[in-house]
Amino acid sequence: MNRSKRHLPLYLSAPHPCSYLPDRQSNTLFADPAQPMDMRTYGELLHYGFRRSGRVVYAPRCEDCSQCVSVRIPVDGFALRRKHRRILRSNHDIALYEHAAKFNRAHYDLYQAYTRARHQDGDMANASPAEYLGFLRADWCDTSFLEFSRDGELVAVAVTDVLLDGLSAVYTFFDPDLAQRSLGTFAILSQIDLARRRGLSYLYLGYWVRDSRKMAYKTEFRPIELCYGGRWRRVGLDDPLPD
Repeated sequence: MNRSKRHLPLYLSAPHPCSYLPDRQSNTLFADPAQPMDMRTYGELLHYGFRRSGRVVYAPRCEDCSQCVSVRIPVDGFALRRKHRRILRSNHDIALYEHAAKFNRAHYDLYQAYTRARHQDGDMANASPAEYLGFLRADWCDTSFLEFSRDGELVAVAVTDVLLDGLSAVYTFFDPDLAQRSLGTFAILSQIDLARRRGLSYLYLGYWVRDSRKMAYKTEFRPIELCYGGRWRRVGLDDPLPD
């Protein structure tokens, strides 16, 4: 926060069940939601490993665990793997459109179908329109809804924040009947390409958790940078992941 000369209070939550690892407790460090937030401050907090959910900017800070590591892709150095080329070929018929972060009934219906298929036991599967928007956007944030369509039919949406130095992948949802197309990976590849074409340096991917299988895909994108104590460490194409 030195550049902005601003004092931003941070608070640590009480322990709560970990979202990534079973039978673990987690603590969350978050910026005071009563204080005004802006894109510059948010961007600086991302540099220290924070993340956004709705209007809340947060970072895991657990007493006995440090597995949640913020990761970002330096887009100029990114190299496609064989798997990525195959996914791009499989989705050559999909068009990308950028929309403002506003309510769209087709987007909402797709979100409901996705969360009911992937998170049927959680609150996300029954989100109202207001809860849906409250989770994906913030009034102070520059956010785009990237819409993926095939033959005029919506197949995926990637919610993406637009920062001074990059894009931040907030959340992606897609048609659960099209899982074989790997639309989540396709959305990341599209965001990398979009960041590169805009002259931005990074795509922020949120948290990688070593022992979480659902987070393993993030380190398939190389080179990748991992944030430890506010410092970013680059892991190359053939480098082992840090312990």
